[in-house]
Amino acid sequence: MNKFHSNYIITMKDIVREGNDILHRPTLEVMVPPSEEDKETLTSMMNFLKNSQDSILSKKYKLRGGVGLSANQIGLNKRMFVVYFTDEKGKEHEYTLINPKIISHSVSMIYLPPSEGCLSVDRVIDGFVPRYERIKVKGFNLEGEEIILKLNGYSSIVIQHEIDHLNGIMFYERINKENPFKLPENCKSLY
Repeated sequence: MNKFHSNYIITMKDIVREGNDILHRPTLEVMVPPSEEDKETLTSMMNFLKNSQDSILSKKYKLRGGVGLSANQIGLNKRMFVVYFTDEKGKEHEYTLINPKIISHSVSMIYLPPSEGCLSVDRVIDGFVPRYERIKVKGFNLEGEEIILKLNGYSSIVIQHEIDHLNGIMFYERINKENPFKLPENCKSLY
């Protein structure tokens, strides 16, 4: 029985921290349409993101604010994640993605200054993380329907960060090792 049923309140104690092996290996594809258990888990994960962005609930449950959460960040070897955020233009994004794949991307790249953060990383990491400015992602939603998302800017960065999690890649692995603030030629700041 999965503890992450839809009424379960995920807190920071449920978040797997860097160094744990599950964060450093690719996740397994999820059956589509998703099982009731997977649907409940994804609902619980989305509730965590919404709670973490609510000033009263985040204080009550001692949550760090998050915009994305992948299944391996709560210890599940499953290729699925949720994101919930408002982009730089004020548009709200709420996605539940199962077995997501980037099917195309721009040549141009962007980065988030001063760097990216992660619920699984309890330290500040300096350095720029180059990401594709625009991506097209294919995956499945909670109902098991195939969806294609065209994303750019901040939303593109968030989705790439979560897909990296599913591939066993931490954001800081994309920072230039010799010079953390060195960027590819075609990369500009998001802001």
